[in-house]
Amino acid sequence: MMRQLLACMLAALCLAACREDEVVVPTEYDLIPDLAAPQSRVRGMYLLNEGNMGSNKCTLDYVDFVQGYYVRNLYAERNPTVIKELGDVGNDIQTYGSRLYVVVNCSNKIEVLDARTARRIGQIDIPNVRYVRFHKGYAYATSYVGPVQLNNPDAVRGAVYKIDTLTMKPVARCTVGYQPDELCVLGQYIYVANSGGYMAPNYDSTVSVIEIEGFKQVEKIPVAINLHHIKADSEGKLWVTSRGDYQDTPSRLFVLAKKSGRNEMHVTDTLDIPCSNFCISGDSLYYYATEWNNYTQRNTVTYGIVNTKTKQRVSDRFVTDGTERDITIPYGISIHPETRDIYVTDAKNYVSSGVLHCYTREGRRKWSVRTGDIPAHMCFLKD
Repeated sequence: MMRQLLACMLAALCLAACREDEVVVPTEYDLIPDLAAPQSRVRGMYLLNEGNMGSNKCTLDYVDFVQGYYVRNLYAERNPTVIKELGDVGNDIQTYGSRLYVVVNCSNKIEVLDARTARRIGQIDIPNVRYVRFHKGYAYATSYVGPVQLNNPDAVRGAVYKIDTLTMKPVARCTVGYQPDELCVLGQYIYVANSGGYMAPNYDSTVSVIEIEGFKQVEKIPVAINLHHIKADSEGKLWVTSRGDYQDTPSRLFVLAKKSGRNEMHVTDTLDIPCSNFCISGDSLYYYATEWNNYTQRNTVTYGIVNTKTKQRVSDRFVTDGTERDITIPYGISIHPETRDIYVTDAKNYVSSGVLHCYTREGRRKWSVRTGDIPAHMCFLKD
């Protein structure tokens, strides 16, 4: 009996020591004045914090528009038994039906949660997964396929995985270009921005076109090197960002549209505008650029609005009260679908807490709140 008691005490001490060594981030609730809008169909907004690569610090925050709270590190509270929590480097977040899909890049998975409770349902295993979009009961996810390995001349081609959302299992795979990033479903096709980011200076420069019905690549559209984001506007044009090479080739924004009388897309316009990320609301494209230069070892930060109909920049700012000076590194952008409030995240120094800023549609700051590390990706929860 004494030996059993001593063994139990020793086990308890070991567990206590282990817990002291763990980095446990408790869930926190911050009340934000005037945030609550209980009559809105938009119930909340999820914010995915990437966390620095290798730190296993990807976390999930939530803006509660019903109760008026900002909830920091929600996943940990709702899923206390999940080892290592979300994992390493959050790269995308989307809702589809009643589920929330969280792309965790270096953990090679998509976490599937209940969209209302954030409780874990399961996971989809995809190597070096990047972004996810949906179409008629299937999820489509871009994958680098190979491991994280920079400046790799022998990197393998990337792929788009087709996933059954009911079984949460991949059912098909389509090979595309090198290191594919964001993808866009438009009509009967999927358009994929290939970066070739692991192969610098020999970047990829194409947008892959996948026919959904046959799930095969039918075309590659030449655009520019090191592509990243791709989104469609209300007229069916595609807007694509190029990061450039961080030296002599600058970041640019490109427009793809169909040729007259034909179904194929091609580049119709090149906008002399650096663009790191953007979102489209109505006929306005809101963008920011954090343009790094290897020669100067500095970032150049710019903001602006482009009219998607005229393809002209109509403003070199969307924050109008001067408070953009408080942003160190803009890292994410989204717009509320009802109020048109503008949300911009600040990654600060990439290794500590960031900030989420909320601005009115006129560009005046409403509130700011502390986030997790490297706040980046947002999606709204609707009724």
